[in-house]
Amino acid sequence: MARRSLLFSPGDSPDLMRKAPGAGADVICFDLEDAVAPGRKDEARAAVREVLADPDFDPDAEVCVRLTAEAPAADLDGVLGGGSEDGTGDGTGDGTDDVRLDAVMLPKVEAADRVERVADLFAERGRDLAVFALVETAAGVLSAQSIAAADATDALVFGAEDLAADVGATRTDEGTEVLYAREHVVLAASAGDVDAIDTVYTDFSDEAGLREDAAFARRLGYDGKLAIHPAQVAPITEAFTPDPEDVEWAEAVLDARDEAEREGRAVFQVDGEMIDAPLIAQAERILDRAPDGDR
Repeated sequence: MARRSLLFSPGDSPDLMRKAPGAGADVICFDLEDAVAPGRKDEARAAVREVLADPDFDPDAEVCVRLTAEAPAADLDGVLGGGSEDGTGDGTGDGTDDVRLDAVMLPKVEAADRVERVADLFAERGRDLAVFALVETAAGVLSAQSIAAADATDALVFGAEDLAADVGATRTDEGTEVLYAREHVVLAASAGDVDAIDTVYTDFSDEAGLREDAAFARRLGYDGKLAIHPAQVAPITEAFTPDPEDVEWAEAVLDARDEAEREGRAVFQVDGEMIDAPLIAQAERILDRAPDGDR
């Protein structure tokens, strides 16, 4: 599943949550953390549950909820409907199957055991969900490889704004103060064979700057990028969507690979270019990112 664009929507705004799929993001994430005031957490949990349990809410996008750093168990109980009545937490009869939820995002992940503990929480509630681990502190960046290797982790998400605050860095347009961490998260995600999703671009009125930043993130190796406004989705998705010419080249490479394997040849070429393992991997990556209609 492509995760080129991930759109946040505030968890205490049912109207915005219901409209979120219309922006066309690959992932929509209902936010219980930064977008909700501390005194409105319970209200937001109930609102998210109401939307996700609505039979008419069945978007093509992957559906995610960003849990709070302080109370992930309460978040899951509020969104999924709570554990079993006998307190065993086995999810029996609690109605969690009626809730459309594919993944959870964990803020400020600093160690793999945080992912594992939360995975145990939703397993106790009868759910098997992908985990997007948000790496946004110095400790999280330094532990990114082990976080990516956790069984439940399906993506690493880089958070530049919180990281800068954590280390006392000053944010600049060039982003050199977070470049090492941004690159490190990509390496960790690749080593763990999970997706890497880039940080937000905070000025949602600056489309040109967003396009430039998204293109740079793609060159670094990111699979997608966070969006904080529906207007950011299309530029981000476009930046992480391979050009038709690249898709055509990738298909030709994999077709030639398959033919070479059938004929017992280890070496082959496409349009006069010798193809080796790195180019095959690049072709596979391009097709993974390409929409089905372009393949």
